[in-house]
Amino acid sequence: MSAAQTPQPVDEAEDRRRWQAVGVGLVAAFMTLLDVSIVNVAVPSIDRALHASSSDLQWILSGYALTFGLALVPAGRFGDARGRRNAFVFGIALFTLTSALAGLATSPTWLVIARLLQGAAAGIVNPQVIGLIQQLFRGPERARPFGLLGATIGISTAVGPLLGGLLIAIGGEDHGWRWVFFVNVPVGILAVILGWRLLPGRAAHQRGSHRLDPVGVLLLGVGVFLVLLPLVQEQQWHTPWKWALIPVGLAVLIAFGLWERRYARHHQPLFDLRLFSFQSYTLGSLIALVYFGGFTAIFFIFTLFLQMGLGYSALVAGLAITPFALGSAAASVLGGRIVNRFGRPLVGIGLLAVVVGLAATVVALRLAPDAPAPWVTAGPLLVAGIGSGLVIAPNQTLTLAEVPLPQAGSGAGMLQTGQRIGAAAGIAAVGSLFFSSVADSRGNWTMAFEKSLTLAAGIIALALIAALIDIVRSHKHEN
Repeated sequence: MSAAQTPQPVDEAEDRRRWQAVGVGLVAAFMTLLDVSIVNVAVPSIDRALHASSSDLQWILSGYALTFGLALVPAGRFGDARGRRNAFVFGIALFTLTSALAGLATSPTWLVIARLLQGAAAGIVNPQVIGLIQQLFRGPERARPFGLLGATIGISTAVGPLLGGLLIAIGGEDHGWRWVFFVNVPVGILAVILGWRLLPGRAAHQRGSHRLDPVGVLLLGVGVFLVLLPLVQEQQWHTPWKWALIPVGLAVLIAFGLWERRYARHHQPLFDLRLFSFQSYTLGSLIALVYFGGFTAIFFIFTLFLQMGLGYSALVAGLAITPFALGSAAASVLGGRIVNRFGRPLVGIGLLAVVVGLAATVVALRLAPDAPAPWVTAGPLLVAGIGSGLVIAPNQTLTLAEVPLPQAGSGAGMLQTGQRIGAAAGIAAVGSLFFSSVADSRGNWTMAFEKSLTLAAGIIALALIAALIDIVRSHKHEN
């Protein structure tokens, strides 16, 4: 372990202040990640209130994820260069403002624009939270805050439908959807105030002038946009030509890589490609990309299955996902504490538990087809949630362990960009199978859910294979 990574003693007051700063960051991360899934259950209410078209509704849902993914790396690099507190406070202020604008929307176009800006604000905030942990903690110390961040990611993704259902039940079917956005406003205002007071200012290496690589920003933005766009519009664009955007986007990303290599000879690049020389970063980023491809799709199809297929309310659909969220929260905290002891095998165990839990969910539905689905799936989803908690936080800790502090934000941004791309690809693939199965079976929602959940489990199994290869290779190297 290098001197830079060795934990240094801190006094009680400093330790309390850094945990307060991390607490503010976790609240902000929870709020921004929650908005990825919380709006799903509000779609029927938004449709009735604003008379939105199917294309409008798709952009309300997926536009957030699109601009979220576009902002991550540039925002991470800005935080590295100019100070994470400045970027964090600006991002939260913008997120709070755009949440209020979304809640006040009187037309679909208004709401779509607000959601696009809201997603960009979320993309500004999230790399600062991970960079903050890298900045305030060293080496093994990072395991605990990363464990809490992993719990935050897992819970926010899983309980979004539940909180959305509760808010709609409280606010009413006509206007409850507005509270899905308004609830962010008081929390956001508090986060702005506390963030400015508690987050550290610019570090020594962030003072002075820093070029921010505008060409790199443009190339990365265009590349990610072209890759994500056909994925988030998969249900709306019926032409097969949409998939031609992906290879074009990949070509632009290759151009981005070549530009960054050249730019790095004289300046600090937007993203330092040398991070991929660390096996921990490369493998962890791959596992995250593939895992989120299966992980995020689970909640998308489960909510559709319960509400549209079985006629459950938004609140019940949200409650049905609670076992996964509870298991994920508990295991994330535990995983953060023990990851330094077990390393990558802990991630492998978690991935295996997720696959087993999802397979058991399919088996349970087949064995008890007439029983209430929320009860039948509770146990298997709890197992899958526990596994998920042992994946997200430990993998994040291992992935970022060797990333130097000056690249902490951009490294975290690229990791999260992969997660967003994986999530979009997974929802597109699993969702496409789900809807086509419903149509082919003439409305057999249970069969469609089982087939698409099997595909999600298969995607996660690919991440398990990657982890196992690394475990075997590391074991051979040690011997």
